[in-house]
Amino acid sequence: MSEPSPEEQAAIVERFRAQLVEQDLINEGDTIGTDDFTLQRFLRARGYDVKTTVAMWAKCQEWRKTAEGVGIDELYTKMDAYDFPERREVFNYWPMWFHKTDKEGRPVSIQQYGGVNIPELYKHITPERFWWYIVTMSESIPREIIPTASRAVGHQVDGTFLIVDLKGYSLGQFWQMKDLVRASFQVMQDHYPEMSAKFYIINAPWSFTTIWSLLKLWLAPRTIDKMDILGADYQAVLLKYIDAESLPTFYGGRCECSEVGGCKWSKPMRDER
Repeated sequence: MSEPSPEEQAAIVERFRAQLVEQDLINEGDTIGTDDFTLQRFLRARGYDVKTTVAMWAKCQEWRKTAEGVGIDELYTKMDAYDFPERREVFNYWPMWFHKTDKEGRPVSIQQYGGVNIPELYKHITPERFWWYIVTMSESIPREIIPTASRAVGHQVDGTFLIVDLKGYSLGQFWQMKDLVRASFQVMQDHYPEMSAKFYIINAPWSFTTIWSLLKLWLAPRTIDKMDILGADYQAVLLKYIDAESLPTFYGGRCECSEVGGCKWSKPMRDER
């Protein structure tokens, strides 16, 4: 099914908004986001079908009120995903971070699955707090990171540029983290839809065929369509979208982020909390 034209999309967004207002599912100041871009993300995830998107939105609003027993807004005040006591230890055993932007102004998100070690991770943070970290990081993307990036470039940024690095990744690591990965994908697809505009998997090992056969079962078709799987020859592709000055040297760029102690310790642009 082809995507509606820009004019048709605008009309559908207005119909969707009217339905949400009528059913008291949207109010000024809602932290889910009330702008057209947010509404369009949800619509896109449901093929611009207003009825099914209203149902998706209603479930998301209910989840936001009850998440982790306290609701998203309270959870978001309890943990800053980029500044919490266990952050360095967590990073050592599950490295993921934001690093500058691509040429379109999209925040670049990097995840190095080869560095994941769940048994060691849980020596430094409880499973509950690590899940809070996953959820609050997800919440930060539409709530702070995308709006800040959009203001910086003067236009609406359409999502993140995600790099998943599988260098050194093993089937053993996959089995350790598969439940967390599956739950994370589910949260993103159900409550933060259409947040990845570009999605590259790099350094895919031979064992990725087995991993991919399972991952595909957890992913929405639209997410799969956005993903490109590359081996070790990925630098030219990344540099097509990311300036060398914004890409870490270990991925073929020229950035070293010496001012913060290395690219792995960079943080996303966002409002001060």
